[in-house]
Amino acid sequence: MPRAGDEFALIESYFAPLAAGHPGSFSLRDDAAALDLSAGHELIATTDMLIAGVHFRDQDGPVDIGIKSLAVNLSDLASMGARPLGYLLSICWPEAPETEWVEGFVDGLRQSQTEFGLVLLGGDTTAGGDRLVINVTALGEVRTGHALRRSGAQVGDRVYVSGTIGDAALGLRVLGGATGSLTQEGQAHLVNRYTRPTPRVALGLKLLEGCLASACIDVSDGLLADARHVADASHVEIVLKRSELPLSSAAKSLIYEDESLWERALAGGDDYELLFTAPADKEPGIAAISAELGLALTTIGAVRDGQGALILDEAGRDVPLSDPGWRHF
Repeated sequence: MPRAGDEFALIESYFAPLAAGHPGSFSLRDDAAALDLSAGHELIATTDMLIAGVHFRDQDGPVDIGIKSLAVNLSDLASMGARPLGYLLSICWPEAPETEWVEGFVDGLRQSQTEFGLVLLGGDTTAGGDRLVINVTALGEVRTGHALRRSGAQVGDRVYVSGTIGDAALGLRVLGGATGSLTQEGQAHLVNRYTRPTPRVALGLKLLEGCLASACIDVSDGLLADARHVADASHVEIVLKRSELPLSSAAKSLIYEDESLWERALAGGDDYELLFTAPADKEPGIAAISAELGLALTTIGAVRDGQGALILDEAGRDVPLSDPGWRHF
């Protein structure tokens, strides 16, 4: 297959169109971008590195990789209630990329940035090393001093999670051939949740706008691990109930066949849902947002005095996990 042209031709042909519509990007022809913020707002910045064979499979399609590269960063913005503004993209290929791969990757980026209202502002491209490395820095804005944080959970708050959990981790298992008796539709659902996560940007904006959440985090490392991050930052204990956890029908089917997959669902990560805490009197507002967005927001536990996070089974016993959640090293 033909290879993409040199670095500058690659940028001009494929990536500059992703910057169209934002004057501060200068069509990617200058050394940096200029970004205006709305009056009374502050910049929220996040960055995530995705490495082939670690954060996505070598055989994953370029469109999926493009979508996921933006989604994992947009999920961080969502967890702070930020409105997306733009992103910086740096890529290191092992060698000059094939034109067809670049076209698919750019298509995935275009789909995501169109859906969530942001543009490419700049970045870098290079070649070297032995695997593909993609780094995205996403920028957003919130009203000054109002960003959602991990550190605001209070004793007596309820704990919520959006959507369903465990799908992505089980989807990766399906991609490895462990399909159980799942239908083709069930397999596709789980795989799609792994390859094309949906950042809950609209939910984050609504939680902030309505002053509903006391603390928030996106579920990337695993439900229990991320609950522990909130508990540690807030100096409280978070107690989750396994019986209340929202599971898709496909996830339920796999877990019914193999109960050990409960742990995979709890610790596998890559869900990119929002886990948040809120006072009990905020329940009507949260229910209204759930209905407006068509997104399940499920109460799965409570905040109490203490430290750390745990999950209880149906008999009220602590569920021990051999896998505490994703760690890079």
